[in-house]
Amino acid sequence: MSVVCHADISKSTDFQMKHNFTIFKNGKPVFMTVSDREGARYEIPVARSSDTGEYECTVEAGGKTKSSDSLHVWVTGMTKPILTAEEKEVLEGEVVKLRCELPEEVPPLYFVFRKIKMNSTPKEKRVFEPYRNFSEVSFSVEEGDNILYFDCFGKRNVLLAFESSEHSNRTLVTVKEPFIKPTLNAKPSGNITEGDRIQFECSTVVARMRDIEIILQKNKTILKSVKDEKILKYSTVATLEDSGEYLCKVEQGRASKTTKLNVVVQELFPKPILSASTSNLDENKELTLSCSISGFRKANFSILRKNSNGEISLKNSRNLTMRVNVNDTGSFICKAEVKGIVKESKPVMINIYAPVSKPTLSVVSGLPEVVLGKPLRLICRSAMGTPPITFRFHKGNEVKTIVTNDTYATFLDENIRQNDKKGYKCDARNNHSSGMKTSNILNITVIVPIRRASLGSIPYGKVEDGHETTFLCSVEEGSWPIHFRIFRKTDREVLLFETSENADKILWRKKAMNRQDTGTYYCMASNRANVDVKSHPITINVILAVWQKGVIAASVLIPIAGAVTFASWWFLYKKKKAKGPSVEMSGSALATNLTSEKLTRQHNDRDYYSGSGYIEDSENHMKSTDETKGPDLESAEVEYTEVEVSTLDPHRAPVQKGTETVYSEIRKANNDSVENRHSRIQGHPDAT
Repeated sequence: MSVVCHADISKSTDFQMKHNFTIFKNGKPVFMTVSDREGARYEIPVARSSDTGEYECTVEAGGKTKSSDSLHVWVTGMTKPILTAEEKEVLEGEVVKLRCELPEEVPPLYFVFRKIKMNSTPKEKRVFEPYRNFSEVSFSVEEGDNILYFDCFGKRNVLLAFESSEHSNRTLVTVKEPFIKPTLNAKPSGNITEGDRIQFECSTVVARMRDIEIILQKNKTILKSVKDEKILKYSTVATLEDSGEYLCKVEQGRASKTTKLNVVVQELFPKPILSASTSNLDENKELTLSCSISGFRKANFSILRKNSNGEISLKNSRNLTMRVNVNDTGSFICKAEVKGIVKESKPVMINIYAPVSKPTLSVVSGLPEVVLGKPLRLICRSAMGTPPITFRFHKGNEVKTIVTNDTYATFLDENIRQNDKKGYKCDARNNHSSGMKTSNILNITVIVPIRRASLGSIPYGKVEDGHETTFLCSVEEGSWPIHFRIFRKTDREVLLFETSENADKILWRKKAMNRQDTGTYYCMASNRANVDVKSHPITINVILAVWQKGVIAASVLIPIAGAVTFASWWFLYKKKKAKGPSVEMSGSALATNLTSEKLTRQHNDRDYYSGSGYIEDSENHMKSTDETKGPDLESAEVEYTEVEVSTLDPHRAPVQKGTETVYSEIRKANNDSVENRHSRIQGHPDAT
């Protein structure tokens, strides 16, 4: 086969150019040449299947490169494989090693080896060789393999399909037996009866006495085995269980041959039968056991009891009578021996019962109480009594459930009502003849959980500082005793009061409330139901008391009043100094008229107050004032003075008897101004 690459190049006539040709197969270069011609040829003298592939060529000339399209070449067929065997003659149990080669083929390759026997289907072994063009395998030689033929063929994957070679040469291998099939005999050969001694003999003929083993087995149980010997002997006293199929096997290396023999042993006597007077009885009662063989009386009998440690012999006799206790409960058997053959009866179970004690009924959780809405679990125990024990639970006169157990039983009552007054009891019994025992009646307290807690206070909402507040915490429903707690919540929760009472409500008096007691209050109530119920919160504001408000008002108003009074006095004082000396009053006629007028007004005006009193401080003031007038004023005579007494202000001065001091206003019209002065009212006999 030739692969030709041709390049069509344009150039000058006399110009010589070298061409670099490269031929690729499956992307790998397989041929390279440099030529001044425009073509190159890759010669394959003998085409093989390995030459199958994708071919293409590349030409480089004058610094320019071009590649051809790919060309698929498929070389059909494969070379014939060559098979060789390491041994031409082997023994049973040995192996035949084979080598199959595909010369001039390129991996990866598949090899198929075949083992061919006369009148049987060939056995195949397949091997994949990714890196070499040959493979090796081994075939074991089995019993019955006399003349064997072997061959092989190869396969390869082309375009997702397998192509196979023709089969190799067929190789013959001869097999020799290392030993003959064993023979197995039993003596006596027939009519074997229990008690007879039976002897087995297994033998073979061996070509090479090395690593040979003879095995005798029954039902996959090895009875005896010997090594490097040609014969095996085994003897035993025949029993009925010795009937069956026996197998003699001879092994050497991988070779193995077997022979089978079926043996039948006749029964000498049947198995004994153990009978008991009763299988269930009370402790301290008598039990009678009897052992017998149907149609056969001459035998050696023994009666035994089985326990966890084995068997305890009770009596070597056909019959046994004993007074039993609870520890005698168990399986009893009897054995019979004739001519060295011992047979055992089927076990008989005997149950000894102690009476049950009076059961006790209690609540699993401990206390004889249950929360309303929760299930009640009761347990009934019987301290003594042989199990199984049957327990019955009663609620009132009604049987609720029946339980069979060892020493106790439980009962779950999920139908608990608030006014459930029925008592519980249980009874227990076993197979003892004493009958049933009944527990005492158990009365259960039904605990009603707390429902709807509420908190109130008197007074509500606002409390004066220093006054007392009464809190009332109550619940709508709940079993006594009830645990009450009162909390105040500001930036944190503070427990103020707690108590447990047999009541639905409690009162708590908080004396002398202060501003720090302002906050949110709530109460919590709980009982043995272990559920805390919280009330809605209420808010308490502590405000100032009335006297505290008065003190605060006085502390503010008194300084203000003093300041106003001082300002008034200061204003009058300054005004008086500005007016100068007192106005002179003259004229006796005017004085006479004034006096007459004054007396008349004294009788008619109820606003006047009688008395000759005067303001002492004013008198002194007037004296000092008069002293400042000088000589003229001292000699002057006052002719008249008009005095107008206003209605008494009860907040300024009270009415007094006799000589008293009053405030009076002396008014004089002078440019619409008013002057306040002190005057002295002189009493006289006619004054009223």
